[in-house]
Amino acid sequence: MLVPGYGGGSLADLPGALLGALGVHGADPETPLVLTPADRVCLFLVDGLGAELLRAHAEAAPFLSGLKSRTLTAGFPATTVTSLCSLGTGLPPGEHGMLGLTLAVPGTGQLFNCLRWTLPDGLTMDPEQWQPAPTVYQRAAGAGIEPAYVAPAEFEGTGLTRAVYRGVRYIAADTVDERVARTHEAMRARPAHVTVYYGDLDSAGHLTGWGSEEWLRQLAIVDDMAQRLAEGLPPGSAMYVTADHGMVNATEKVDAETVPELTEGVALIGGEARARHVYAAPGAARHVLEAWRETFQGKAWVVSRQEAVESGWFGPRVREAWLQRIGDVVAVPYTDLAILAPSAHPIEAIFIGYHGSMTPAEQNIPLLEVRT
Repeated sequence: MLVPGYGGGSLADLPGALLGALGVHGADPETPLVLTPADRVCLFLVDGLGAELLRAHAEAAPFLSGLKSRTLTAGFPATTVTSLCSLGTGLPPGEHGMLGLTLAVPGTGQLFNCLRWTLPDGLTMDPEQWQPAPTVYQRAAGAGIEPAYVAPAEFEGTGLTRAVYRGVRYIAADTVDERVARTHEAMRARPAHVTVYYGDLDSAGHLTGWGSEEWLRQLAIVDDMAQRLAEGLPPGSAMYVTADHGMVNATEKVDAETVPELTEGVALIGGEARARHVYAAPGAARHVLEAWRETFQGKAWVVSRQEAVESGWFGPRVREAWLQRIGDVVAVPYTDLAILAPSAHPIEAIFIGYHGSMTPAEQNIPLLEVRT
């Protein structure tokens, strides 16, 4: 089990280090993750670019593989919504509350998809109430820096964007060429704090598996994009390339909704295939824990909510307000197993690549550096 290295070696520690490199310091103790000062900082965020995956296919990404490198851990669960919020707030998941892809909304008996920001009919969710922590972008703006975020137009103004990117100037750019050009334009400011996002590598991994022909084609696009971004940086810039998680290819799938032992006493199955939040009916938590442990013995870590919190999976502490978002039982495969719940996430059932767990392939993410 690779428990994330919160407090210096995790993705949540990177935002404060980036601000520190720009000379922005807060009242909190400085993170052990220290970056060299720069006038301008660019963060190239590649969805799904695990460090283990990049090392396994270094030949497909010669530019990235030749950069100065260190390794961070993504955080738990190793999934996009959690990692984006850690990047957006500089806080571990237990502090910011984005504790998984699909979470129970306490008191409603309903699941909330934090990525798509979708709820059952009749329910709404205010991004600032679900995730109330100030963002690092608001902190940067308060220090006189206008942070910019370069990403596809479809994500502008979404609930997730409003939850994790408050305070940025959103720059819509759909193609690779547009993102490279808009990033270079934004980096002309001094100081500059620019994040540029690329998500198609993750999509390819989900649909065709990491290491597949399509995944390798996407990795080559990422490598070329990184090189083009680096070549256009003004003097005094630093560019960092990182990711939100890695990935594994599933060789075994279990539909938890069709196995009687896994449904008895269960009210909701949330999370995702590699990091399940299992919400028990009143009085059934102990039974559910025992049944899931027995079913997945030798294949998954299955613990109670209290055990997950006390073991530091979500960070040094979990805010009391967020505790009921965590399943009564948390099931985390460590073999190449995917635990499916098609009624909550039908598309997930057809995936080949998955992420979320605490294996090195999912947790380890690169931090690559270019300086001018």
